Amino acid sequence: MPVVVNNQKEVFQNIDASITRGERLLAILIDPDKMELERVSDFMSKVKASIATHIFVGGSTVDPFKTDELIQKLKGLTELPIVIFPGDVSQLSSHADALLFLSLVSGRNPEYLIGKQIEAVSVLRTMNIETIPTGYLLIENGKETAVERVTKTKPLSRHDIQHIVDTAVASQLLGMKCIYLEAGSGAIEPITADIIQAVKEELTIPLIIGGGITSKQQLDNAYDAGADLVVIGTAFEENASFFEELNI
Repeated sequence: MPVVVNNQKEVFQNIDASITRGERLLAILIDPDKMELERVSDFMSKVKASIATHIFVGGSTVDPFKTDELIQKLKGLTELPIVIFPGDVSQLSSHADALLFLSLVSGRNPEYLIGKQIEAVSVLRTMNIETIPTGYLLIENGKETAVERVTKTKPLSRHDIQHIVDTAVASQLLGMKCIYLEAGSGAIEPITADIIQAVKEELTIPLIIGGGITSKQQLDNAYDAGADLVVIGTAFEENASFFEELNI
């Protein structure tokens, strides 16, 4: 049975079209292990009133079934596209609109370059979900991240910008539809403007930036440097008033 790719929602095409129109996209990342179902309605009322354009769901370590339960709850509360940002095959859900089909190209652990992806195929055969091939680059941020611990890989040095650029461009040449530069959850330092700008200048595909953004100024800096879509998670978990700050 072939893997069916769902194009009905056309999440990637809509992202690409929005970028062409010069729109700034913002994804709110919800970690199923940190979001209790009882809190979802109140949280989503804040999301609805915000500038968010997408909902990402996922985490480095998530208990089985939590992702699917959360996504089903979210589907009844929002019309924003819900995209899985998976840390493992167990986080796949047929109720999502799309899946970032990640390859951790910054690391050299074959399990996260291709092994987990092969494992996911048997699950994807049972789902009608849009998949978005994404080159995932973990960038040093000043502290060890959950991604680093789980994948047993080291982040790319933030000081070797050319290597980051070359890794991103190589991913594009391999056929990735998006590049995701990740500083990690709760990062001390977000991805710097000079890194974003250098990578964006050599890409022709969407650039996603995540990790360590905790203020509107940092968000604007990322956009001004060339980020097409910014992902924020921890800042909303730790400071609910951040929604109000972004809407100013």
